[in-house]
Amino acid sequence: MEHEAQHPQAGQTVQVEFRGGGHPQVEGSADGPVDFVVEDWWDHLTGKSWMFSDGNPAVIDYSIRSGMNGLPTDNEVVYGKVGAFGYLVHVDEIVGSGVTA
Repeated sequence: MEHEAQHPQAGQTVQVEFRGGGHPQVEGSADGPVDFVVEDWWDHLTGKSWMFSDGNPAVIDYSIRSGMNGLPTDNEVVYGKVGAFGYLVHVDEIVGSGVTA
């Protein structure tokens, strides 16, 4: 596990701009940033990297998005929700966060 502490914005609503012109499952994301409630770093939440979290729908979605949109292959990945649905986003997609490990 890379992140020993909780994400500094855990529990907060931030703005996320999905790289690649939006997310096909998130209404309004093609038009600009959307509200995203941060839960935690993925590896801190689950105890392992997203790259080794086989079968999780949020991870599968992120894997596809990262490959198609050139997201970094690292563990600077946050789990959170848009509405009732969970997604992984890279910290680079959080608007103005400036958060790093």
